[in-house]
Amino acid sequence: MLWNLDPAWLMMAVAIVMVASVIFGSVLDAIVHEDGFGPIGNMIVFAGGFFAAIFLVNTYGISLRDLTLATVTGIGGAFVCFFLLTLLKAGASRLR
Repeated sequence: MLWNLDPAWLMMAVAIVMVASVIFGSVLDAIVHEDGFGPIGNMIVFAGGFFAAIFLVNTYGISLRDLTLATVTGIGGAFVCFFLLTLLKAGASRLR
């Protein structure tokens, strides 16, 4: 799906995901405090998880022609990625 986008649409998609990532990164930093990665780190994890989920779903052959399905897949993947990395970080800090 990402490879078939026009460059202008791809830039708009990346810009929208980055703006949403900044908002979610700031909110998640206020919620998880020291167990998170800071607002910028949370933003990077969230954006990376968004695009990784879409890429992973496309790799398995699932078509994301519907924008709603693509958005839900990306946001779900972003939260799963953030949850797993935060869980790993919190667990590692508790082991010390």
